[in-house]
Amino acid sequence: MGLSSRHLLGLQGTPREDIQLILDTAVSFKEIINRPIKKVPTLQGKTIVNLFFENSTRTRTSFELAERRLSADVLNFAASTSSVSKGETLKDTARNIEAMKIDMVVVRHGAAGSAHFLSRIIDANVINGGDGQHEHPTQGLLDMYTLREKFGRLEGLHVCIVGDILHSRVARSNIYGLKTMGARVSVCGPATLMPRGIERMGVEVYHHLDDVLPTVDALNVLRIQMEREAGGYFPSLREFHRYFGVTKERLDRAGRPITILHPGPINRDVELSADVADGPQSLILEQVQNGVAVRMAVLYLLGTQS
Repeated sequence: MGLSSRHLLGLQGTPREDIQLILDTAVSFKEIINRPIKKVPTLQGKTIVNLFFENSTRTRTSFELAERRLSADVLNFAASTSSVSKGETLKDTARNIEAMKIDMVVVRHGAAGSAHFLSRIIDANVINGGDGQHEHPTQGLLDMYTLREKFGRLEGLHVCIVGDILHSRVARSNIYGLKTMGARVSVCGPATLMPRGIERMGVEVYHHLDDVLPTVDALNVLRIQMEREAGGYFPSLREFHRYFGVTKERLDRAGRPITILHPGPINRDVELSADVADGPQSLILEQVQNGVAVRMAVLYLLGTQS
């Protein structure tokens, strides 16, 4: 039993059985990373390249840790110190790296569709580590794993994604994955930070956070992506926090326990108050740990089928 594809390019169209297999496999790997000896020889002899054209701390570190714990040989590629800075194209960079006989590529790139493009021109397995404003499938998977670990199920859960939906690849992967697994999904944020026609993705749209809180099981809170000039889509950070910030007072008024997720990094006291980020309802640190287990599962399932 294995995945239906040689690559993980996104969760749109990914079969329910594939998502279920990844989440189930991650359970075993979480047990491994919690034991004294955390390394297994599963991908010994495999060479994996982390091809990152955008800055990243959590995703790159999580992938590298997952790869090393599976005993793979790891090569980290940073665009700022490579021939890309001299004008080399993504196509030439990938083919030059593949000529070194690599087996898998994890790619993060600012252009939507870059992972799909790579999968068509190289023979190695390709994992999308985030492409533009398109998708971030392993983040979506680790968010789903964290929710399933908390609630014991995804079917029937009401999850609301809050904040900068327009610029978020995390939001898209969560929507595709959660809907496939039978969850109810809402989005909430300023109208200016909502993609046009998002209702066609099968989500409920809210522009007032207090309206959705009484029925929600979990909030996945997204940061304001200032590097994509998202701050220009509303009057001020203070006003955003007033209407969409997740605070303890707001959660208390909801009258029900609400689980908090955040993919990081957090803009504290903008989209999420510090007492909520560090509070008992927050699963943010669990997401970080689960990210390693989920990425180990993806690497294992792809690396052992090729």
